[in-house]
Amino acid sequence: MADKRRVALITGAARGIGAAAARVFSERGWDVVCVDRSEIALGSGFKVRADVSRLEEVDRIVAEVRSNHQFLDALVNNAAEQIAKPVVETNAAEWDSVMSTNVRAVYLLSSRLHSLLRSAKGCIVNVGSVHAVATSSGMAAYVASKGAVVALTRALALEFAADEIRVNAVLPGAIDTAMLADGMKRSSGQTLQSLASKHPLGRVGTPQDVAEAIYFLADRERASFITGQTLIVDGGATARLSTES
Repeated sequence: MADKRRVALITGAARGIGAAAARVFSERGWDVVCVDRSEIALGSGFKVRADVSRLEEVDRIVAEVRSNHQFLDALVNNAAEQIAKPVVETNAAEWDSVMSTNVRAVYLLSSRLHSLLRSAKGCIVNVGSVHAVATSSGMAAYVASKGAVVALTRALALEFAADEIRVNAVLPGAIDTAMLADGMKRSSGQTLQSLASKHPLGRVGTPQDVAEAIYFLADRERASFITGQTLIVDGGATARLSTES
């Protein structure tokens, strides 16, 4: 396999963290399969327009990957949906939509692409959220889904270890993406600058920051002895006690 280009499948690749990860992998010589329900602008790579929350579209993704590749070196489960509502105002359809995108898709793609990952002794990197560790009110569905991703990461790491498939998660904090911008609109008086000042490092993160963390965990030379772990990428936000200014 040393003479073959490595292959990565990245979901939610149209923008933000997913697009940054796709660029990083592609620039470093990987063949990248980009999946998103929106149009994907990345210049190179194999593109699949599909909604991972829909079972039949996950089946189509798997079929297309299998028809084009005999192995898979990295699966990056990045696609996510966020609903910011108090739990008493969140209806069942909204809850199910978040869980289908954020958790069920991770389970489906990880299990159905297992044989391709095994062939490459590949890895899975799940993109969770710092909300799995410390959170805010009014985000119950999203928080529950990201907590589930962390737990599922550990479970998959144990089950897949015998096949030499590593499974880890990256937990981004405040990252300058469209999802963060939507959250800022809901926060009265909050600006990007004021949010940045609350971080020990004095800034919010960039998609590139998270993409580099994803790539590190995907690289079998640099992270060959790391599995079942979560890497928090949050500028030190969760290191500070909430009682401190």
